[in-house]
Amino acid sequence: MKTELIFPMLIAFIISVILCPVIIPFLVRLKFGQFVRHDGPKSHLKKAGTPTMGGVIIIAGILITALFYFDTNPEIIPILFVTLAYGAIGFLDDFIKIVMKRSLGLKAYQKIIAQFIIAGIYSYYLLHFTDIGTEILIPFTDGKVLDLGAFYIPFVVFVIVGTVNSVNLTDGLDGLASGVTVLVATYFTIVCLAINSQIYPITGAAVGSLLGFLLFNTYPARVFMGDTGSLGLGGFVAATAITLKIPILLLVVGLIYVVEAVSVILQVGYYKLTKKRIFKMAPIHHHFELIGWNETKVVAVFAIITAIMCLVGFLGLNGFY
Repeated sequence: MKTELIFPMLIAFIISVILCPVIIPFLVRLKFGQFVRHDGPKSHLKKAGTPTMGGVIIIAGILITALFYFDTNPEIIPILFVTLAYGAIGFLDDFIKIVMKRSLGLKAYQKIIAQFIIAGIYSYYLLHFTDIGTEILIPFTDGKVLDLGAFYIPFVVFVIVGTVNSVNLTDGLDGLASGVTVLVATYFTIVCLAINSQIYPITGAAVGSLLGFLLFNTYPARVFMGDTGSLGLGGFVAATAITLKIPILLLVVGLIYVVEAVSVILQVGYYKLTKKRIFKMAPIHHHFELIGWNETKVVAVFAIITAIMCLVGFLGLNGFY
């Protein structure tokens, strides 16, 4: 299996690298350009018009690669379903915002209802059509597990919806969401190797597809993933962690996602109570920009933190497998 891990990564990487020069000019011609908030960092104004919806490239790389493994690795199908379904919500949201010129895209209640429906379908499928069971690892307890029983479906729904929206909030700087997520996907792939999990083709495909996309998404980005990519990747991250029975470890390896989401919750809540702000701007990556960090420094620091937390995440697995 060690050498088998390489092939999905290479296939997805090649697909992503080939698709980017084809799809980016296509998005430019269609004028699928990024909308930039005028109340944000002034350095972002020059990003206006940069083609977005590039998440179709990431998802295409994952999907096409997965097609080679459906017969031998059917365990990847539920994860692929969640990735595609959330990517479809993001695509529709991007389309409404960019093509139909409705700045807010889908209404909030429409997005949240759709997200809960997809998460519900996925959790019901896991419970009734797989042998994954209702146990999850309690990290750093030398392998102790918690059987959620009847609370399994609500827990899974909460994890998926929370993760999806946290990844979405992380997508705000060139290469940030893609750089953080490629490290998380690499962590999942190594876990698959350690436990001989058969979902390695889709985790490897995510790594390869993101690496190819990063060639065009790092500063100065030639393309952004949009909600198409960030929601799809959020679905992938959550579904993979649940399949591997390590959703609690998302708080560790996905620390950046958590911090981004918490910064928004604190900012909004505190402002409603006091009419004052805790951060100069939320999500928190914009706060660091506004206190003087340049964009590449923020992305590099957040990626380093993720890499360190992934190493810590391996310690949390001790005794489980």
